[in-house]
Amino acid sequence: MRRRYVQLWLAGLACAAGAAAIADEPKAARPVDPDQKRERTCFQTHSGFDPMINLGSDVAVCYGVEANLADRIAQWKAQGYVTHLMTGVSWGTYQDYLYGRFDGVNHVDEAQTDRFGKVISHGGDVYYMSPGENFGKFLCQGVQRAIDAGAAAIHLEEPEFWVRGGYSAGFKREWKAYYGEDWVAPHTSVDAQYRASMLKYYLYRRALKQVFDFVKADNAKSGRKVRCYVPTHSLVNYAHWNIVSPESSLIEVGADGFIAQVWTGTARTPNVYEGRQKERTFETAFLEYGAMMNVVRASGGTVWFLNDPIEDDPNHTWVDYRTNWESTLTASLLWPQVWRYEVMPWPERIYHGRYPKAEGGRRRRGEAVAKEPIPPAYATELATVINVLNDMDQKEISWECGTRGVGVVVSDTMMFERGEPHASDQHLGSFFGLALPLVQRGIPVEPAQLENATSPGALAQHRVLLMTYEGMKPMSPAVHDALARWVRAGGALVFVDDDRDPYNGVRGWWNDASRQMRYKTPREHLFEKLGLPKDAHAGAFTVDKGHVFFEAASPAALTYKKDGAGRVRGLARRACAAVGLEYRETNHMMLRRGPYVVAAGLDESIGGGSHVVRGRYVDLFDARLRVLDAVVLEPGSRKLLLDLDRAAALHPQGTPRVLAAACKVLGAATTADGAFRFHVDGQAGVEAVARVALAHPPTSVEVDGKPLAAAALVWDAGSRTLLATFPSTIGGHWVVIK
Repeated sequence: MRRRYVQLWLAGLACAAGAAAIADEPKAARPVDPDQKRERTCFQTHSGFDPMINLGSDVAVCYGVEANLADRIAQWKAQGYVTHLMTGVSWGTYQDYLYGRFDGVNHVDEAQTDRFGKVISHGGDVYYMSPGENFGKFLCQGVQRAIDAGAAAIHLEEPEFWVRGGYSAGFKREWKAYYGEDWVAPHTSVDAQYRASMLKYYLYRRALKQVFDFVKADNAKSGRKVRCYVPTHSLVNYAHWNIVSPESSLIEVGADGFIAQVWTGTARTPNVYEGRQKERTFETAFLEYGAMMNVVRASGGTVWFLNDPIEDDPNHTWVDYRTNWESTLTASLLWPQVWRYEVMPWPERIYHGRYPKAEGGRRRRGEAVAKEPIPPAYATELATVINVLNDMDQKEISWECGTRGVGVVVSDTMMFERGEPHASDQHLGSFFGLALPLVQRGIPVEPAQLENATSPGALAQHRVLLMTYEGMKPMSPAVHDALARWVRAGGALVFVDDDRDPYNGVRGWWNDASRQMRYKTPREHLFEKLGLPKDAHAGAFTVDKGHVFFEAASPAALTYKKDGAGRVRGLARRACAAVGLEYRETNHMMLRRGPYVVAAGLDESIGGGSHVVRGRYVDLFDARLRVLDAVVLEPGSRKLLLDLDRAAALHPQGTPRVLAAACKVLGAATTADGAFRFHVDGQAGVEAVARVALAHPPTSVEVDGKPLAAAALVWDAGSRTLLATFPSTIGGHWVVIK
């Protein structure tokens, strides 16, 4: 993931296991997690094993292909982790390639360069690369070392080409080879900018395909089953940050899936809504995660959602980090199709780092910035949630929110219109102008990837689609056939566009005379496929069983108007009515995933008072795991709860069980003498807590045979649960409750 400070750092909840009578086991036995092979959770680290970052995830992803890689992999394996490798694709310590030690050719001129001749660097000569033909082959060397060291999977991180790049000698050579014509400076015309982005997109597809092909060939020879994943920011963020990446096309060239790198640093990027520019971390994260989920749902593959308890900017307080982490985590859990998570990157900078007590590192003249380590309560909360994430593959799903079945069409070409001479709206209003008006009213709108529209069933879950060609263009005419079929079968398409995007005039398939295409805009071709006049005026149209609503307006311009969001919602309301879909707005989103409740109160939404959730719940964002009888979804609130009544219904009445814990819990069972026994394993230095459901108050609690002090035990009679607090260590403890 994007790491502005990465160079500095580079120098399961199996609690719900049903109880069963068992014979006494040897105390030294450390249970094995039978679900670990599913690789539900992971974290990435450049460190060898460290007791403070013993997170209890299924997978430790070792970062970097340095000489000590095999030793680091061995250390994490020895602690029971599945091990993967992650290494950068667009940048890294790749001096052997740069200076000709790999193939005898100097490749410094493949460093990404801006129009002023400045090399784009991640620090020193760690350059962002414009990958030449041998770059992928070079990466295969490091990948082979990782495979030989026992890595079960390879993660090729962040294939990124900056929009401001495209001026190096290496890129000019690739332009000539790809287009058969001399290079044109990207900033000189929209056509040159668009073509430069298409080439950047292709170059990283090529480099990654070389590695994917290499790994698959090695698998065929060795009989191994090493997988290839791409940790990557979302399309939404890359477009917003002016970066080009292959995104939705990587499955086509051999990737087995993705890590969706969404975190505070991406999601807090300000956008504009009803004329107000500000950070909207939860709403932006929700859309970013959705964009990544949609890519995998249509094309296949595995996806993990990343969360980060801090972010790259080291000048915020722990309060800021925690608030924003809870927002991104909540947003990620509102996509129930995904149940795998990267629980954090770089845990060493979280548990060994110190951050300002004052926001932004502000201080009086001559006064040093006061910094502090992670607060104990936050560390315990993180440990609890990490283990909860191991239990998110829940089949029982129910929503309480606004209208479902609404999508917003996105395309990888959103990244192609971000540069001079006519960049699309700096706040990505062509996308947010259609999506935010719905999200802010509790409608869980789903990004729909245009490139996947031709895949069978790709549009089936949508009843209404909102779309524009402002800020993006279709890569092929085939997507219009798919959209037309969807509309004719009963879908409602809302198209918002004033046809004034300068990129309508780039050399594209829609104006290629050799293909008998003579359309001023790709919208004209789509409308023709729908049986509508290509010069149709704004209005509503019936197309067989479906409907089209055309608004001749700029979605980006609407974001700057107080009534702009209302106009978009009005179109969505009409479209829903046309297809018989009830239009509903709420000031919150709430999702039940088995016994878990994920909820967010929205702060730019409808009035009517805060929604109240009644019942008996454990607050999983609380280090003390408080039991609540009512939860208020106030504006801006984020909630992760365990529904005690639902959890009880999943087990025989009176069965003791660990409900939640700030440690990994395994081997939970009732012993022959009626005691409840389980093993806990966690991080050194992090206080462990566990809330345990019991039929009766305990007579005693022992940890490794020693009584736990009364002060460490709190019985809640209303919920019939015990809160136990004890030290957390690697190797773990056996806890026995009588």
